[in-house]
Amino acid sequence: MLQFMFVPSPTRGISRLEYDRLVERGHLVGEPIELLRGRLVTVMPQGTLHGNLVAWLGRELTLALGRGYMVRQQLPFAATDDSEPEPDIAVTRDDPDRRSHPSTALLVIEVADSSLDHDREEKSSIYAQANVPEYWIVDVKARAVDVLTHPAPDGYLRAARLGRGDVLRPTLLTGIELAVADLPWGE
Repeated sequence: MLQFMFVPSPTRGISRLEYDRLVERGHLVGEPIELLRGRLVTVMPQGTLHGNLVAWLGRELTLALGRGYMVRQQLPFAATDDSEPEPDIAVTRDDPDRRSHPSTALLVIEVADSSLDHDREEKSSIYAQANVPEYWIVDVKARAVDVLTHPAPDGYLRAARLGRGDVLRPTLLTGIELAVADLPWGE
């Protein structure tokens, strides 16, 4: 009896520049994807609570920061040569002459419901490699926020979990205080 062994063919990922060219030429329009480590990854649909948390955080940060900053909601972030995630929130310095997606951010936030493991592992690694100084993962189910700081090539060196009695204070955005209990948890 003959037996065949399936050997997968080698694959080639795409770079961020190749991905951007595809988008600029009208390809991938309307597809819920982002580029992570050279792969096109499907973005999960958002539930009501996820959307409310993103909108609330975006509003509160915009009001607190004022001019000089951009609070970008679900827009491309040029993280690495092979990754262009679309974080729920990315706070960048305002640059009216910007001709490409930002490649630096002062704070990145992902709201995680079904994507918690993905946000803790793959996205955390990408943001650390991009040298994002602070990354928050809003854990919808636990009603808590993981605050990751001190990026290194292999990930973040410090992590703290903040809960109901704690206050979020972004390290590079002075004067901002957001009580974890004030987030619209839908309770």
